[in-house]
Amino acid sequence: MFTGIIEEVGRVDSIKKTGSNITLGVSCSFVDELKVDQSISHNGVCLTVTKIENKLYYVTAIHETLTKTNLGNLKPNSTINLERCILPTNRLDGHIVQGHVDTIGTCKEINQINKGSWEFVIEHEKEESNITVQKGSIAINGVSLTVVTSKSVMFSVAIIPYTYEHTTFSSLQVGDTVNLEFDILGKYVQKLLRTK
Repeated sequence: MFTGIIEEVGRVDSIKKTGSNITLGVSCSFVDELKVDQSISHNGVCLTVTKIENKLYYVTAIHETLTKTNLGNLKPNSTINLERCILPTNRLDGHIVQGHVDTIGTCKEINQINKGSWEFVIEHEKEESNITVQKGSIAINGVSLTVVTSKSVMFSVAIIPYTYEHTTFSSLQVGDTVNLEFDILGKYVQKLLRTK
């Protein structure tokens, strides 16, 4: 379980393909604090640490994960949003993020607003559970954000300077894909309404 508050932007140092899976070697400042079997969110994808060696930790993304996320687009030296799982004693500063990506979206527009913030417009597939609501929560590449405008296959979010500078939003370009996790509460409500 995560909050969507990014702890650090890490770097992908190595990528090894084994069959239909990839193993990522990732560097960040907290490698020495990790242990094998820990869960870490990588651009919003929950992956398990499988090895720690030479100031890198390693995680494997299986074929299922690669087909539903943008992790297959990573290259050596790519930056990646990282968040360790929450402790029961932590404040939930973002929203409940599971690290289970629902779909990939595409960045359609980036607009700087009065040199103080940025609006990102994201398009996604039309699925019954892919819903956003104005002022609701969404996780984009693992970042907990508030929806500004909401349409059936598109929504926008506003990014403050701190988030822009401390996540991979500063390197996001129009046309790039992003991992989307829709609000779990909204998904449960949607399912309950469908079963009535």
